[in-house]
Amino acid sequence: MVTKLDIHTRTTVLEGKPFGDAGAYEKISGTLHFAVDPTHAINQRVTDIGLAPRNAQGLVEFSGDFYVLKPVDMKKGNGTLFVDVPNRGRKVAIEMFNSTPRVPDPTTAKDFGNGFLLRQGYTVAWVGWQVDVPRQDGLMVLDVPRADGAAGVVRCRMRPNEPSESLPLADRYHIPHPALDLNDSEAWMSAREHGGAEVKPVPRSAWRFVDAGHITIDGGFRPGVIYDVVYRSANPLLTGLGFLAVRDMGAFLRWGATAEGNPCAGGLTHATLFGVSQSGRFLREILYRGLEQDEQGRMVYDAVWPHVAGGRRGEFNLRLGQPSLNSHGTVGVLPPFNDAGLFAGLVKRGKMPKIFATNTSAEYWRGDASLTHTDDAGVKDAEPAPFVRNYLFACTQHTPSTIPPPPTDANTGARGKHVFNIVDYAPLLRGAAVNLDAWVKKGAEPPPSAYPRVADGTAVMAESLGDYYKKIPGATFPGRVVRPSLLDFGPDIDKGIAVYPAKVGAKLQAYVSAVNADGNEVAGVIPVEIAAPLATLTGWNPRHPDQGAAQDLMQMRGSTLVFPRTRAEREKHGDPRPSIAERYASRGAYLDAVRAAAQRLIAARWVLAEDMDAILARAEARWDYLHQLP
Repeated sequence: MVTKLDIHTRTTVLEGKPFGDAGAYEKISGTLHFAVDPTHAINQRVTDIGLAPRNAQGLVEFSGDFYVLKPVDMKKGNGTLFVDVPNRGRKVAIEMFNSTPRVPDPTTAKDFGNGFLLRQGYTVAWVGWQVDVPRQDGLMVLDVPRADGAAGVVRCRMRPNEPSESLPLADRYHIPHPALDLNDSEAWMSAREHGGAEVKPVPRSAWRFVDAGHITIDGGFRPGVIYDVVYRSANPLLTGLGFLAVRDMGAFLRWGATAEGNPCAGGLTHATLFGVSQSGRFLREILYRGLEQDEQGRMVYDAVWPHVAGGRRGEFNLRLGQPSLNSHGTVGVLPPFNDAGLFAGLVKRGKMPKIFATNTSAEYWRGDASLTHTDDAGVKDAEPAPFVRNYLFACTQHTPSTIPPPPTDANTGARGKHVFNIVDYAPLLRGAAVNLDAWVKKGAEPPPSAYPRVADGTAVMAESLGDYYKKIPGATFPGRVVRPSLLDFGPDIDKGIAVYPAKVGAKLQAYVSAVNADGNEVAGVIPVEIAAPLATLTGWNPRHPDQGAAQDLMQMRGSTLVFPRTRAEREKHGDPRPSIAERYASRGAYLDAVRAAAQRLIAARWVLAEDMDAILARAEARWDYLHQLP
């Protein structure tokens, strides 16, 4: 439970500018303090909570950064708490729903973009949940105690995109688990030249610890090579307390009284939990472990929305876990994947939140998204439970794109062989948000699930599409599509204790969407960029040769393969796709096609009518940009 909220700042947003019927907003930042009973059956699902120090009342204390955007007059809001689980410490929802640049502290009109979440009347809140996030750049952090006396091994995976003399023992900018012994003879390293290559041990004499948080290797680390290091550490931070922080903040804002310091007291009737990518996988873990209920047995969140999480979970409740990693192992995944397994506990408990699982093509091409809607063998379709909707946003990459797209992945520094995918699926997110809220509050059924299916032939093996894509001039189809495998981390993995190396089991059957004559996907929710196309838009993009392992897929990015502009250009290069000029008589004719496509999406409730002008403006920019490409 929350014991105290320390408010550091409280200011009115944009000097009181009203956001539609919700009126003026204010933002509050501070620190939430928590205390939980380590003997409670639900809390005992947190790994090593029994080893944490306790206060005089026998409770485990911890605290997290807190931030909320709320209507000044809560009665003018829509009554829904929208909790955005930070992604590696960063706020994401405002950027994705309001179509605005990501900033740690939205302040200017530009920072609030189109104002969607605020105009809808949501109270949007964040809490730090990740223990290895550094205090820098406005990132949100959770401060937790250590499990004194606990010890174990850490597996750290690294893949540099440029030559490096040394690498940190952490993902990206995160704080590493310190090596216990810099001369540990039992620490080991392996390397793979590319995603499908044989795992080869690196002699212990060829690499060493620079300090407790960095390693080096003779000759330096080579770009594109996948390195794994396993070493010992001790006294880990209690990573799993992040679940309780997210849970108890939601309970506090929904049900806490004014006398308890709740700034939203009496103004909230419902709550939605949203997470993107890493934090979406965090939500899948919450649902699997039954941590959506608080100590009083209340279902804190009426709706849970894991976005671009695919079929993965992660190291969110692992002794010496690294929550930032993409999964326990990028060559494999841990069951359960589909509703029957992942949500079995929800059904047993009889308390089912509404669940939206939205994914892009990129999660299908990395090999795990289709596992969410097939049986364990991947042989036949497994229908979502009645309280679940599963949507593929066709022909999209991991995040909505800009025009022009960035030349390099901002998160990893990785470059692609092709121009990055330019689909902006933010209108689909906004439509989904309205549908989900209506489902929760009014029982209004949202559109049915939309994804590739084995039964109708729209789910196909990725490799089967290679012959088509290779016919497109200038296109480089990935030389390797790595299939995920089942991983076995030992008998105590559900207790948060892993054994390395994991035993690699059977390859899993994974699918992507079939494509039409343009190379664009036919399954899922079809955005206007595909309904009125100017290019082949994919969820895959090979790594750039300069960064090594050139035939491997990039993580998270897709491609834009523009159509030939004219019939003469098409015939000259032998392009199988009709040219832009053969499809549209003029720029105006193209915009008419986009308008018609958007109207169909609005009628089907995939897109909001208010987004029509933005969709047309984006279409104009898309036409101009693609006609400038070489």
